[in-house]
Amino acid sequence: MYDERHPGLHRRGFLAATSLGALALTGCGTGDSDSDAKSDGAPKSGGRLRAAFAGGGASETLDPHLANLFADVARAKALYDKLADYGADLSAQPRLATKWESNKSLDRWQVTLREATFHDGRPVTAEDVLYSYRRIADPDKAFRAKASLEPIDLEASRATGQRSIEFVLKRPTAEFPNVLAAFGAYIVPAKATDFDKKPIGSGPFRFVSFAPGRSAVFRRYDDYWEGAPHLDELEFVVANEESARVNALLGGQVEYAHELNPTTARAHEGKGQIEIVRLRNSAMQAFCMKTDRPPFDDPRVRQAFFLIADRKELVDGALSGAGVVGNDLFGKGYEYYDDSLPQREQDLDKARALLKQAGAENLKVTLDTSAVAAGFTEAASIFRDQAAKAGVTIDVKMGSKDSYWADILNNGTLCCYRSGAMPIEAHISQRLLTDSTTNATKWQHKDFDALYEQAQSTRDESARAAVYNRMQRRLYTEGGFLIWGFADWILGTARTVRGVETKAPANTLDWARFDKVWLA
Repeated sequence: MYDERHPGLHRRGFLAATSLGALALTGCGTGDSDSDAKSDGAPKSGGRLRAAFAGGGASETLDPHLANLFADVARAKALYDKLADYGADLSAQPRLATKWESNKSLDRWQVTLREATFHDGRPVTAEDVLYSYRRIADPDKAFRAKASLEPIDLEASRATGQRSIEFVLKRPTAEFPNVLAAFGAYIVPAKATDFDKKPIGSGPFRFVSFAPGRSAVFRRYDDYWEGAPHLDELEFVVANEESARVNALLGGQVEYAHELNPTTARAHEGKGQIEIVRLRNSAMQAFCMKTDRPPFDDPRVRQAFFLIADRKELVDGALSGAGVVGNDLFGKGYEYYDDSLPQREQDLDKARALLKQAGAENLKVTLDTSAVAAGFTEAASIFRDQAAKAGVTIDVKMGSKDSYWADILNNGTLCCYRSGAMPIEAHISQRLLTDSTTNATKWQHKDFDALYEQAQSTRDESARAAVYNRMQRRLYTEGGFLIWGFADWILGTARTVRGVETKAPANTLDWARFDKVWLA
């Protein structure tokens, strides 16, 4: 049974559970027949679902504007809402906003809010939206969505009614709905400052308790604007090791395990003990080169590394084939993706020639990695061996699972990297502009920034696509992301769990939609 004095789950407990056999699932009842477990049937109300995610240790917070890890985002979307969110096709879908309309010049947008309430009964108003966006844009803070909100002139923007806002933009912005759906752009109550002791949102679940690095417990919000969740309670538990998440699921300590390895999926798929869910083309897999420091401040070295990679070997070895090869560009299959560029292949002779031209023969470089994400350590080892064939010595350095993402943002020269789904426009605004908050490659070029602004200001879609293609061709030639693959996102659930969306890539609206899940 769940013990609120010790809400966190630990690896030893997970392992012990497997030897004790499956435990009774809280809220699932007893005596379910095998046919009941396999049949979806009508949604049922009640019960607590426990979901295991990799976390960020004692530094975790429920501040939705600081959401960075997948666990952060899953908790944030349970407690809060955005004005819009990304659909499965990465288009902006209305959430707290019911509609948005622009003027002819695309520099003023009228947004209308739906009738929704916060967990304390207060209505969600235009003032709450403006407060949230101004908080995110605070120049002294490093909130994730800051770069995405940059086009908005928040001083000039104003409430035109309790549920209507006029956003005044610094320049014409054709894809403004993507701004409303931006990663981390959650709406909080005006003047809210306490996010870890008693956070109040407008999402489907209300806050109960939070122990950073261990557990967060939420309870159903009956007055949620989209309808009350089926579950009575939702608990997020932290388990950084994939084996711990799997063993907890097998042992009945959790009903949902986020991010499983392909080998785990193969071992259990179709075997009946747990259900495996594959979200295709969800996770960009890459090596991130810091372009502002040696040796990667020389584009010839970056180009050499592009040619060192055997992408198929990386997909087969690091992902066990559960994915597709990449071509050093984000967003394969998404709108504006430039698929006209030739698929890059390994060319060790040309790589060695480029390194020689750059004076980087016998290059030695450290590659930061961690067991923080599926395939990272395997990819690092495979790439180390590939680089050796080009005369490059790579020292693989293991980092902390708890602090890896913060550590590699500014430190080091080369690291393993990944990303969930988002529009190509959002990837550029958050990671590739001079002032982007999470610019891990340190790609900072004012002329590239200007191209982004040009794309955003272009009303005609085909003309806008041409600008994005121009930007992608430059990244393909000299960017800092060596994008070698796109992985399936793999989830595991107990056989009693229903309603998990199977076609929503990670980071999109219907991923981690626990308000739509129920226990059979």
